[in-house]
Amino acid sequence: MAFFLFRKAIRKVPGKVIRAVPLPQPEILEGFGMREQIGEICKAAGYQSVLLVTDRNVYMLGFTEKAESSLKEAGIRCTVFKEIDSEPTAAIIRSGKVAAALCGADCIVAIGGGSVLDASKIIAAAGKRPIRRADRYLHKFAYVKGKTLPLITVPSTAGTGAENTVGAVVKDSHGVKHSTVVVGLNITNVILDSELTLNAPQSVTVWCGIDALSHGLEGLLSDTDSSEEDLEKSRECVKLCMENLPVLLKEPRNPDARLRMCEAADLGGNAINKQLAGYVHAFAHSIGALYHLPHGQAIAHCILPVTADQKEICREKLAALSVYCGFAEKDEAPAAAAEKYLEKLTQLLKLCGLQKGCDALKQDDYPKLLKMINADSINYSPSKTLRDEEILALLDQIRKGDLL
Repeated sequence: MAFFLFRKAIRKVPGKVIRAVPLPQPEILEGFGMREQIGEICKAAGYQSVLLVTDRNVYMLGFTEKAESSLKEAGIRCTVFKEIDSEPTAAIIRSGKVAAALCGADCIVAIGGGSVLDASKIIAAAGKRPIRRADRYLHKFAYVKGKTLPLITVPSTAGTGAENTVGAVVKDSHGVKHSTVVVGLNITNVILDSELTLNAPQSVTVWCGIDALSHGLEGLLSDTDSSEEDLEKSRECVKLCMENLPVLLKEPRNPDARLRMCEAADLGGNAINKQLAGYVHAFAHSIGALYHLPHGQAIAHCILPVTADQKEICREKLAALSVYCGFAEKDEAPAAAAEKYLEKLTQLLKLCGLQKGCDALKQDDYPKLLKMINADSINYSPSKTLRDEEILALLDQIRKGDLL
């Protein structure tokens, strides 16, 4: 009870803290093959040497070639650092920092998924002070005097929104994951290149898309002092996902739908920066970590039960979202409109192939998960604070798939 009261008392604090963090104001370019513009962008900014950060898969697929060619044509030195893996570590960050120093990088270009983008943020921070240990940046807040090295981000998936968020997840030298907010992060350009997502496997498209949807939805429902502009962006994020994921299930190479999902992911990143996530992520982080489930798949199992649990306290917000998405009429009763949104969300999850129930989730692990979820929830400003018995009831719903 004491811990519940503590969490309830500080519920609004994370939202106030995150809004005090200075956010990057990048120029956003979008379009098929748009990474070909990187050379001109860097030339116009006066950069002379670029460290291009990626992972081996992205590099082997040839996704960096257009960027490398454009930098060469612009007369800018380019050094490729392709050592990022799915869970970047402090050791990898140290190697990246050394690579940046050796090539005299005055700009970092990151091409890849969330892990590449997150690692690049810490490399950009560490590159500003090469003599400082990389581990020093793996705290809750990493303060950079002035700004980090300029960072150009090019996401290769449409989901995490990491291309514009100030957060980064990296393992320390002991293998412990740290979620760090980089204060002073200098993302100058975000390039949404739909060509990079065109051939993504269906599972990647679906679960990344559900992750993006959850960012917009949780941001919308959070108890933060959101501006109307940010609320509108979160609603648009959800709408784009609801409209375009079904299209991509039928037409995986639809270029317009691919680009719209890139836009949705980027809007989801705005929600993370300004409104934070919520209990969907607290549950998914914990379940994913314990059972090694892909993040987007864990989100898919959690998003409906956790959102439905908030439908009374968030009735007006869910109703407005339902109207915005075209699921309900403006004059409908809020309760009915909110229910229509939940029905459409259920239909989307079924269409995406989500199985009924989470087989990985074991009832014997509930006490451990309870502690993990409570600990993670402190990072957010959710619409309500869940008691232990409510968390356990939701774990049961997720395990059984009661709402699907």
